[in-house]
Amino acid sequence: MQKHAINRYPLIGMERSIHEMLKDAPSLNESASAIHSGTPPPHIPKNCISDAQQRPATMNLTLGSPTSKSLPLSPSSPLQNGDTQTMRSAHSKIESIRNWSISTYKCTKQLMYEKLGKTSRTVDSELESQIDLLRETQRKYCNILRLSRTLSSHFYSVVQTQHALGEAFSELAQKSPELQEEFLYNSETQRNLTKNGETLLGALTFFISSVNTLCNKTIEDTLLTVKQYETARVEYDAYRTDLEVLSQAAKIDSSNVIRLEEAQTNYEQHKQHFEKLRSDVSIKLKFLDENRIKVMHKQLLLFHNAVSAYFSGNQSALEATLKQFNIKVKSPNTSFPSWLEQ
Repeated sequence: MQKHAINRYPLIGMERSIHEMLKDAPSLNESASAIHSGTPPPHIPKNCISDAQQRPATMNLTLGSPTSKSLPLSPSSPLQNGDTQTMRSAHSKIESIRNWSISTYKCTKQLMYEKLGKTSRTVDSELESQIDLLRETQRKYCNILRLSRTLSSHFYSVVQTQHALGEAFSELAQKSPELQEEFLYNSETQRNLTKNGETLLGALTFFISSVNTLCNKTIEDTLLTVKQYETARVEYDAYRTDLEVLSQAAKIDSSNVIRLEEAQTNYEQHKQHFEKLRSDVSIKLKFLDENRIKVMHKQLLLFHNAVSAYFSGNQSALEATLKQFNIKVKSPNTSFPSWLEQ
């Protein structure tokens, strides 16, 4: 009995200490705010908070605490910004594809109707005659370029053959004393022909290079602008026809007013673009014609003087022609000098 009486008093003391602890404990809201702010309440030791922070994250999940829930994304989160940019880029691509499809359809329809004679087209007879003349000139100059390359290739083979023949005559002159003088004459003749032929090859190479630049770069650049002008002409006529059709429909039905305004805007834009390219083509054709005359005058004079001097055997006139046009001849048969000779 005494033993049981003695054990009651510690229980009573424990009950009182628990009630005192509950009275002194803060409310749940204060504890939650203290935990979120990172500063422990004054009655909770710091080591207890640090131990709780070092516990695994699964503890919060098992207890079902509010911190286990995923926080909602803010409006300025990177994920939402990326989605917005992706949506904008996708929308712009779709819009560009839509505009391209509409423009392609209108231009294809315009070209088909022009071939069938069901619609009219804008014609600038003077400019189109100049464009046709330019294309014909390019075709003829390309033919000259092709023939000049063929001549240069064949003549190069002739020069190589003359060089080999001269070496053969020189070798036989050393081995045939009875015909040494005759072999030496022919060897010297072939060497002179080879030297003059290499000089003429230098002139032909310069001529071919200049004509090639004129045909495939200068004229081609102008023709590229011409192609852009022709495309702009088709687009202009397509939107002009579309505007005429909508203008007639708007007189009957007033609901087409918005479409008519949009068609008017597109027509004005393509008209400005078309007129700008037409002006650019006219200017380029003018400057191209002046440049073509200057270049071909120089190249034709070079070609005539070089070929005439070579086949007449006038070596000094041939060398003077190349000096006049600042052409340096590099012989394919001569080796580079050594560093001692330099």
